[in-house]
Amino acid sequence: MIAPHTAAFWRATLALCLGSFVVFANLYVTQPLLPMIAEQFGVSALQSSVSFTISTFTLGISLLFYGPLSDAIGRKGIMLLTMMGITLTTTCLAFAGDYQSLLILRAAQGFFLAGLPAIAVAYMSDEFNADALMIAVGIYISGNSLGGIGGRLLGGFLGENFGLIGTFEIMALLSLSLTLAFAWLLPASKGFLPKPLRPKSMLHQLAAHLANKRLLLSYLIGGLSFFIFVNQYSFITFVLKDSPYSLSAQFIGLLFLTYLSGTYASAISGKLGKRYSQPVCMMAGTVIIMLGSAVTLVPSMYAIILGLLINAFGFFLTHSTASSWVSLNAKSGKASASSLYLTFYYLGASTGGIYLNMFWQRAHWAGVVLGSWLMLLVILALGYRLRRLHGISQQTSL
Repeated sequence: MIAPHTAAFWRATLALCLGSFVVFANLYVTQPLLPMIAEQFGVSALQSSVSFTISTFTLGISLLFYGPLSDAIGRKGIMLLTMMGITLTTTCLAFAGDYQSLLILRAAQGFFLAGLPAIAVAYMSDEFNADALMIAVGIYISGNSLGGIGGRLLGGFLGENFGLIGTFEIMALLSLSLTLAFAWLLPASKGFLPKPLRPKSMLHQLAAHLANKRLLLSYLIGGLSFFIFVNQYSFITFVLKDSPYSLSAQFIGLLFLTYLSGTYASAISGKLGKRYSQPVCMMAGTVIIMLGSAVTLVPSMYAIILGLLINAFGFFLTHSTASSWVSLNAKSGKASASSLYLTFYYLGASTGGIYLNMFWQRAHWAGVVLGSWLMLLVILALGYRLRRLHGISQQTSL
């Protein structure tokens, strides 16, 4: 098996990070471009946001498909094919003549985007020894966040200077280059052992996860948190495009650097979870998002940036803790339990815009904050319920 810091270790880890960048950069590239998409295709803010959320929807559903398929037929081939699919759909997006065609292509792209995230850690588990696995997973997750930030920065910069068509053309070339590098760098599977594809067994396992209250509550907390957090960014782009801010797409893209506070929150979430318990950390993260959302109501660019920095810290504290909670509390089938968490997570992203749009239509950004607060109170109640369950289980074990 691959040991830490060997040539094979760095080749494989770099390949998976490059693949991760392709996935998340293509997923998030349209988010800073939503005002431009609305203007170019003559659609509303909600309709333009669907160009982002439809990809997260098909991605979330597809995650449940790729894991079992890769258990049966292998890892590298599926990851490579799906990355080629990403490149192809991005190329086709440059030729989308109407909004409906763009949505169909983004939906298809979401199907391909799920391939690598669903399989990458399984590939590492097959090929890396325990020490190498711990290091590689940490590096890979960092690659995920860099892909998300990079895609938004690229979207803003390219959209401002080259327009929508130029953005998709350049993203397609970048994706093709990184896909070829991925194919060359990633070592062929040596530790993979095929397993029979048993859909009935998979469905029974998913049902067992949903019947587990400790898991179901964490799924809802993670999914509903992303439901609010990521869609707030979609609506704030319209606030910042209009007066008195009048920001260009390039500067709106820079706004997503506020995610970096979430990187720090993720790094310390483990220590905080051990000290205060994970359900308490989820509740604390939710309260922090409520605070950050309130700060964005102050009519100042600096206040909006500060509020989004606070939001990112709170969200990633909640998300990292909830994700870790799933791994620790799944009685069996940890991989499928984690995939189900990600399904809730991305389905939350794909539906939150519809919910927040109701508030946007009535009171613009103040309405979005009100709608966010109402849902965050629900999440806080779910966290409190999880804390009660956690306390009962601790007493029982004593």
